[in-house]
Amino acid sequence: MLVVAKDTLQESSSEYAQGGIAAALSDDDEVTLHEQDTITAGAGLCDPAAVRVLVEEAQPSIEQLIEWGAEFDREGTKLAFAREGAHSRSRVLHAHGDSTGAEIVRTLYHKAASLPNVEFRSFAAVTDLLLAGDGSAAGVVVCDAKRRDKVMIRARGVLLATGGLGQVYRESTNPEVATGDGVAVAWRAGAEVSDIEFVQFHPTALHIEGAPCFLLSEALRGEGAYLRNTAGERFMQRYHPLAELAPRDVVSRAMVTEIARERGTYVFLDLTHLDAQHIRTRFPRIYETCLKCGVDMTREPVPAHPAAHYAMGGVRTDLDGRTSLARLFAAGEVACTGVHGANRLASNSLLEGVVYGARAGRCMREVDSPAGAVATPADPLFPDISAADLRTLAWEKLGIIREGCGLQSALDRLDGLSTHSSSSPTRDAFELRNMVCVAQLIARCALERRESRGGHYRSDFPEHDPAFLEHSRIARSARP
Repeated sequence: MLVVAKDTLQESSSEYAQGGIAAALSDDDEVTLHEQDTITAGAGLCDPAAVRVLVEEAQPSIEQLIEWGAEFDREGTKLAFAREGAHSRSRVLHAHGDSTGAEIVRTLYHKAASLPNVEFRSFAAVTDLLLAGDGSAAGVVVCDAKRRDKVMIRARGVLLATGGLGQVYRESTNPEVATGDGVAVAWRAGAEVSDIEFVQFHPTALHIEGAPCFLLSEALRGEGAYLRNTAGERFMQRYHPLAELAPRDVVSRAMVTEIARERGTYVFLDLTHLDAQHIRTRFPRIYETCLKCGVDMTREPVPAHPAAHYAMGGVRTDLDGRTSLARLFAAGEVACTGVHGANRLASNSLLEGVVYGARAGRCMREVDSPAGAVATPADPLFPDISAADLRTLAWEKLGIIREGCGLQSALDRLDGLSTHSSSSPTRDAFELRNMVCVAQLIARCALERRESRGGHYRSDFPEHDPAFLEHSRIARSARP
């Protein structure tokens, strides 16, 4: 087995995931409650079978991580559980306060590295899939930064675990590697993409000029942080009875509405009424990052603004990671099992990666070798647009609040881009190609969904419409 990463093996959205991993393990919790919270957050589009798998396999997955060495925070000898938005119980496990993703990544890497049949290759960006004569996946093409050339890797089966697409947007909590690569390469090969219009914008990212767009975890509001406008007023009660613990899409729209009303650029996340020592201990990474940016969150409110955070949609799969393309699998944020519906419940993302990654891995072991000759992909063409211009276009037209004319204008511009070839394309060029592809898919599907639901909000169609109570599906028949 070969694991290929386009950067370091650790660089991923999972590495930076702060809040935690959800599982119904506490004494006052039940799997059925976790299931219902997930379905409620999904705004009518969750696949019930996918949700059932997620919540039922949460406990054995957590137990396995602990067996492999994961160190989740505890209160005495018992696991500690935090509360996050839209959860009816405190069921979110965390590690080292606010470094849960990093702990899970560390655990999985050490386990994989201990297996003699697993190899790793870093700084090798996948640019396309190889297809066999029968149309099935037969490997990948990578742009190898160390060798400075194109390398073809043949394989019996391919698993995409490429993460999200947040870098399509100007404001994003995602790391630089999250450029939608898996969705784009799968789409070009003919795999079906589903629910790609549903993008979750995290309400609270650090918003200081010159500072990185750093995630301010949902768990901060779970601990009791308030959202205040620049006049110092708590405003969330006007938008939802759960106030700061409302679903993320509600909170994000409320924040941008307040920002627009005040003609400002941010609102405040206020923790100053909470115990300072507890905040420093519970959120050490967030506290230190804010302090480096000149804000002591225990003494003053933190400027915050929503940012692109998570893609509910992606490459459509079944419950074992199979895509519509034979021998191609997908798991984690790049995949769409239907488990998140139109809006992911907080801290279900790490759980999805662990649960469905394991299921896909087990299923991959059963595939046969592809039949027929393996085709060499045509030389790629690269779009003539800058990454900055693309991200601004996506933020303004495909963002938190969408509208039909804006979606159409964005799609027209993206579809009308001229292209060019390159004899020695860089990783940046391949990433931009993928981001344009993903932006086109988001725009096309968002334009067709003439309603508002979960992470997709249309100001010209602000209500749910039962006619759209179904998953979007889009595919192309063949590689260009």
